[in-house]
Amino acid sequence: MNYKITGTGSCIPDITKKNTEFLNNSFYDDDGNQIQSSNPDIIEKFQSITGINERKYVSGKIKSSDLAAVAAEKAIEDSKIDQESLDYIIVAHNFGDISCDSTQIDTLPSLASKVKTILKIRNPKCVAYDIICGCPGWVEGVIQAKSFIKSGMANKFLVGGSEAPLTDFTIAQMRALKIYSKNNDKFPCRALDLNKKQNSLVLGEGAAVCCIELGRTEKTIAVVEGIGFATEILEHNVSVSAEATCFQKSMKMALENTKLSEVDAIVMHAPGTIKGDLSEYKAIQKIFGEKLPLLTTNKWKIGHTFGASGMLSIEMAILMLQNQTFIGVPFAEAQSQKKPLKKILVNAVGFGGNAVSVLLGL
Repeated sequence: MNYKITGTGSCIPDITKKNTEFLNNSFYDDDGNQIQSSNPDIIEKFQSITGINERKYVSGKIKSSDLAAVAAEKAIEDSKIDQESLDYIIVAHNFGDISCDSTQIDTLPSLASKVKTILKIRNPKCVAYDIICGCPGWVEGVIQAKSFIKSGMANKFLVGGSEAPLTDFTIAQMRALKIYSKNNDKFPCRALDLNKKQNSLVLGEGAAVCCIELGRTEKTIAVVEGIGFATEILEHNVSVSAEATCFQKSMKMALENTKLSEVDAIVMHAPGTIKGDLSEYKAIQKIFGEKLPLLTTNKWKIGHTFGASGMLSIEMAILMLQNQTFIGVPFAEAQSQKKPLKKILVNAVGFGGNAVSVLLGL
């Protein structure tokens, strides 16, 4: 039984602010005292610590559900389905709707319900709910959609993820975990750089949504050929085993009906942390041996978008399949595409050791 993706949509913030725009701002220390250094010196110091010379924002009034609605509208347009025929809307996220100047998380009503309202979907049988499952939330949504379709309970789904905006609250959490980037170079997030000496995770904002239906038609842009999931016992929330046992299990499950030689590429989770990137790479080595597929990730470019990251990786995989072009990482070891891209595996893992893998085919 095939589950096809008939449309995708994404939304990345388009407001860009460079560091120079903060030259007239006032800066304060942790005690609320104004820092006496000149603003150019403060900004230069900030960039040397974080590696950030510009950032993309949503406007102050835009929240995660707004981004999700834009992505959902694009996915519906791309798939050409009647939005009133949707059975479920499932949105994955970590922080709900959180204002840029607040630490208050808003998760009720659900983001999916807000998306349904924004799109003005009137069908009372269209059920909208959220999934809070860390980074692999979108794929967990696909697993649930697959189960509903297989049971005969539903046929059409919008499944996506959204995270926005970045706040002092969320960034402070990552810094407390000592995984946030301090790189001062062209690429602050060194995702898939297996020789890096320090963690380089950078948070991003965005949303991505896809339409999932049963079977294969002329509208099909990709087929979900396999899904795998697993967990492992962790020492703490962000720990991971040296060879990512959870990923080994999820990849095996997703590939149980596929020859390893048929997998042309893998879009890795690769968050930009030392242990996270290396353990996933070792897990891939354990599964594929010396003949590795092409390896890539998008986090060096758009940052880590938590609940939206899995779907954004799926969108990247579909882009490569549609254009028959492998998209590599600019600072990673060069890889040569030697055959057409027919099957791409996508990995995601979240806090708590929840790993998922999805195999996409044409």
